[in-house]
Amino acid sequence: MIVFRIAKSKRASDISGSGAALYPGRWNKKGTPVLYTGESKEIALLENIVHIPPLIAPKLDILEIEIPDSSITELTTEDLPPNWYKFPAPVILAEIGQEWIENGKTIALKVPSSIIYTANNVVLNCNHPDYKAVKILSRKEFYFDSRLSKYL
Repeated sequence: MIVFRIAKSKRASDISGSGAALYPGRWNKKGTPVLYTGESKEIALLENIVHIPPLIAPKLDILEIEIPDSSITELTTEDLPPNWYKFPAPVILAEIGQEWIENGKTIALKVPSSIIYTANNVVLNCNHPDYKAVKILSRKEFYFDSRLSKYL
C-alpha cells in the first residue's frame, strides 16, 4: 500500500515517530512512536490544515511511503465508539491504538479520518519488528497554495 505524509521540510525524512511520541495524537499515547499518514494526498493535506496554527504556512514536503500490504489492520466507523470523530479526540481512541501497538500483529492501522469519514488515515507502528520494511519512495517539496491559509 502506498500512503502519503505531508510534513515540515526540515523533519520530513524522519519517519521514526518521535514527534508523535512527544505530542500524541488521536491514536497514540505519549511516549509511543507512531507515524500518521493518509491513504491519499488530499487527506494528508486536510489533516495538516487542521493542525497548522493560524497564519502559519510552513515549508512542507510530501512523502510517498510504501508499507507492506500484508501488515494492515483496518477499523471502520462501525468498530469505533459513537463519539470517535469528536474534537478533542475521546481518550478511548488512544487506548484502542495502544492496544493495537502492543498487540504487534501489523505495522499499519487504517482508520477513518475524523475530517472526512469516507477517507482513511494510516497510522504506522514505528516500534514494530518489521518497520524496516516501510520505505520512503519519494520526497518532494509540497506547494502550499496561499488561498488555503484563509481557512487556517
